Amino acid sequence: MKTNYTTIIAAIILAAGIAILGFSIKDGIDNMAFRDRQVTVKGLAEREVEANHVIWPLQYSVAGDNLISLYDKVTAYNNVITQFLTSNGIDKSEISINPPETYDAQTNQYSSGNFRYNYSLSCTVTVNTTKVDKVRELLNRQSDLLKEGIPCSNSYINYEYTSLNQIKPDMIAEATKNARAAAAQFAEDSDSKIGKMKSASQGQFSIDDTSSSTPWMKKVRVVSTITYYLKD
Repeated sequence: MKTNYTTIIAAIILAAGIAILGFSIKDGIDNMAFRDRQVTVKGLAEREVEANHVIWPLQYSVAGDNLISLYDKVTAYNNVITQFLTSNGIDKSEISINPPETYDAQTNQYSSGNFRYNYSLSCTVTVNTTKVDKVRELLNRQSDLLKEGIPCSNSYINYEYTSLNQIKPDMIAEATKNARAAAAQFAEDSDSKIGKMKSASQGQFSIDDTSSSTPWMKKVRVVSTITYYLKD
């Protein structure tokens, strides 16, 4: 009787072990199948922001036969430009004056001989400031310098957005949310459900002009690439 009871207990334990093994095998197979099903989606986030920093080079050239006279003219012009800027809200600390670049027609071996004067001096006064609106205002008032006889021209004005770190977290969260929404739509269309995230790759942030006519307006953009598992 005791032997039969022991045999029954052993049989029950064996059956339970076989059942557990079966469930484990099934779960493993299901898990393998689950991991073979995945979808990779991209999530986009964009922001339109205004530049908060600008570098504005004001350039002009003078020509003549006497270097001393040209130096005096350059000094006078630089003083006029500096006065124009500082009297209109630009600090002296935001203004830099580069040494003039000198062209000597007599010593230039590549000169065509058609240059009228012996010397030409090219000068640049650069404004480096966060006062973007003020610079835009002064750009429309450059005729004031023309009235002083200074033929200023603008080379490339560099508008920058320097507060990317402040908006990064929200943009990454938005890109991730949009990626998940795309994955959810794919899952719905394929009669599946979204599983766990397998991998994620955050793309680089890009900052571009919204248009050539409004270079102070910037579009910040990031694309996140995320892979999700799919399940039934």
